[in-house]
Amino acid sequence: MRAHEAGALHGDFASLRPAWLAVPEDVNELHSYLWPRNVKRGADGALEMAGHKVPDLVREFGTPAYLFDEGDFRSRCADWAEAFDFADVFYASKAFCSKAVLKIASEYGLKVDVCTEGELAVALAAGIDPADIGLHGNNKSLGELEAALKHGVGRIVVDSLTEIERLERLAGETGVRPKVMVRVNVGVEAHTHEYIATAHEDQKFGFSLADGDAYEAAARILDGGALELLGLHTHIGSQIFDTSAFEVSAQRAVRLQAKLQEDYRVQLPELDLGGGYGMALTSQDDPEEPAVIAEALRRIIDRESAAAGIPAPRISIEPGRALIGPAMITVYEIGTVKPVHLSGKPDGAQHGPGGERRKGASRLYVSVDGGMSDNLRPALYDASYSCTLANRAGGPAASLSRVVGKHCEAGDIIVKDEFLPADVQPGDLLAVPGTGAYCRSMGSNYNHVPRPPVVAVDETGARTIVARETVDDLLRLDLG
Repeated sequence: MRAHEAGALHGDFASLRPAWLAVPEDVNELHSYLWPRNVKRGADGALEMAGHKVPDLVREFGTPAYLFDEGDFRSRCADWAEAFDFADVFYASKAFCSKAVLKIASEYGLKVDVCTEGELAVALAAGIDPADIGLHGNNKSLGELEAALKHGVGRIVVDSLTEIERLERLAGETGVRPKVMVRVNVGVEAHTHEYIATAHEDQKFGFSLADGDAYEAAARILDGGALELLGLHTHIGSQIFDTSAFEVSAQRAVRLQAKLQEDYRVQLPELDLGGGYGMALTSQDDPEEPAVIAEALRRIIDRESAAAGIPAPRISIEPGRALIGPAMITVYEIGTVKPVHLSGKPDGAQHGPGGERRKGASRLYVSVDGGMSDNLRPALYDASYSCTLANRAGGPAASLSRVVGKHCEAGDIIVKDEFLPADVQPGDLLAVPGTGAYCRSMGSNYNHVPRPPVVAVDETGARTIVARETVDDLLRLDLG
């Protein structure tokens, strides 16, 4: 058994933890690249957000709760708007959609991407100019398309011939000529989870470039004339950390756009490269800065457009996770702490020659008052997260831990692998960073657990921007 300062009980870390997870020199250290820009550990050991102690926020708003660092989000909106001053930046509201967040994004000149009637309704309620809204979706209902035309949505990303037919019919009935883009599957395999890689051909989104479906869809629009074709749209996946995949995607999209322009003698002014830009969730992640991404994408489009012999189209991008993800943390209260002894050796033997039970490594299971209902991504995508004690600094000894929820599922894991102080105990507060994207928006009421609130925090104070659900809310919908 490998010796470790945490003691023999937690000794065999190497066989349990992933290779990227290093044993910390200081188990209480906050890695700044994982946490919102205004979060730090105070002199008393408790976490602070924008000068407010997290335990004080918990006393006011309860747990679990999403704490939204408003200043962090504002600074990221400003960074992306400045880096992409030559492009249109659409905030992908599916990452997290609320009136307050969409209003803030619009203050920095960002437009808004929506994909359902509900997201469109929130954007309109937030006062977003409909001309600055883009509508996505692989199965838009007739009602959603009617709403888009009624409100004057700036563009609709079409995803099927059926949808094109519906829009052409609606255009004829209403006298509105909607602006559209054709979503193209460019056949690029992004290095990400299978379920969030969206540009390979065997999936539900868009038109295939390889078999000519994308050209056919664009030609249908250009021939018909009822719709205004702005250009092509691509999206290769999520949580992507370099621009090499975008380079291949852009090259193929530009070539198709050039062919359409040559065949139809038209100018298609725009090209959307989608979103998917990654954020740091653990120490293994190393995302690029917006300025680096912007310069790389601009070079790619300029080069490929010149090679195709067409003017460079105006670029649009759709960051969501990279904007809102790092700006939010989830705070839980720990309910139980249970060391689980893992018997046996790698060959599976669990007993010695005399029948005595072998003592192997141990993992500390830390149970909190939330779980997969407020963060489904570990169960759905095997996503990895980090965490730390939020109400105090722990002792120097580290214990390899797994943070789990309260739901009736063995897969209800929030943080699969992390080192926590060995003296972690019930009643402590635990904070998980990077939960702004696809946590509250994918939330559920599994096991009839109400969803947590979203609390915006800045130097002036804290306020609820999305209310906590209650058991009464659940019962109100159950008509008996």
